[in-house]
Amino acid sequence: MSEDTPVKGEVLYEGKAKILYATSDPGLVIQYFKDDATAFNAKKTGTIEAKGIINNAFSTKIFRHLEENGVKTHLVKKLSDREQLVRKVTILPVEVVARNRVAGSLARKMGIKEGTEISHPILEFYYKDDALDDPMINADYVTAFGFGTREEIDIIMAEARKINVLLTAFFRKAGIELVDFKLEFGRINDEIVLADEISPDSCRLWDVKTGEKLDKDRFRFDLGRVEESYREVLDRVTEI
Repeated sequence: MSEDTPVKGEVLYEGKAKILYATSDPGLVIQYFKDDATAFNAKKTGTIEAKGIINNAFSTKIFRHLEENGVKTHLVKKLSDREQLVRKVTILPVEVVARNRVAGSLARKMGIKEGTEISHPILEFYYKDDALDDPMINADYVTAFGFGTREEIDIIMAEARKINVLLTAFFRKAGIELVDFKLEFGRINDEIVLADEISPDSCRLWDVKTGEKLDKDRFRFDLGRVEESYREVLDRVTEI
């Protein structure tokens, strides 16, 4: 690490895919990417070899692209193969899912065949709670339970739609269709910023020509070639 990188301290939080460490700067934390893999709200667990290394590089690339196009994020810099330096964020307990094509829970919920095109992107909110299986909620839940304000919801929805447009075009250059993806936002003081990660863990990514799945669905449904698919999407976006 360079001289201007704060000193790594104690573990602040360990989740399913990452560990957060305090640093000598109270406004900064170190985000460490693990190889652990989970699906169906941790009902299925396992390991994907080098996943942490791949997701760190992938997410850094994506966040840099978004920042270059005016999206505010928590990322400061990549520190090592598995670590990022990020600004300390108070995460809202709400996941935002953007959907461009029918897949996953949307197919099951609506009884519509996976892969079906939709007329325009759909945004959904989910309450972050594994014990409750991350129930779907709406904007009234967010304000009624104090998860966020109406103004924050409006900012998050606008940012999510902007990110969707940017990433749809970005992945298309790599021959990949962005089917759907998850975002997490948080507060730094009173400012809403994009946080967490964007990776094959949090996106559905299909090959444009073949429709082959190149994301965590390969782990979820035992499709094989999990590590190879993660590496492939990283290689493709690295070339952009």
